[in-house]
Amino acid sequence: MGKKIIILASGGGTNAQNIIRYFDQDSEINVHSVLCNRKEAGVYERVKALGVHSQWFDANSEVFLLDYMEEHQPDLIVLAGYLKKIPNELVELYSNKIINIHPALLPKYGGKGMYGMHVHNAVKTAGETQSGITIHYVNQHYDKGGVILQKAVSLDPQDSPSEIAAKVQQLEYEYFPEVIKQLLS
Repeated sequence: MGKKIIILASGGGTNAQNIIRYFDQDSEINVHSVLCNRKEAGVYERVKALGVHSQWFDANSEVFLLDYMEEHQPDLIVLAGYLKKIPNELVELYSNKIINIHPALLPKYGGKGMYGMHVHNAVKTAGETQSGITIHYVNQHYDKGGVILQKAVSLDPQDSPSEIAAKVQQLEYEYFPEVIKQLLS
């Protein structure tokens, strides 16, 4: 069967979709399922179209996550736009087996409430000349786990937050699946 990935998502699901497509023909690594904490999220349609199981869960129910992971035994848990804090017990059970991608160069623009356009607006407001991605392990604190990879992209002073987001998203699509493959190989 090979190595098993479970993705946690909260939104549109473009990163989840990209990861599923990347591993679609891989005989060693597969995306088992996508769990989402928002009933109205776009991720369900993207995942369904690719033939991967998706399921809503109440993010306040730590028991569900713990039971689900115990039942399905993933080799890696991937946060792809998942916006809730991972329960400490799950972090301890899956030490260095839960990873996240953050749309900035941590430690800048990280922490609770710093996600999506909030990050890109802050980068723009600060007049940064570059932004990027940080792929990191998940620990008990928002965006504080060990860094696996950082990639930067240059910004032009006239870039809007949406243009910054687009540049950063290209890095996400290119590097996130590659890092997952390296971690599982």
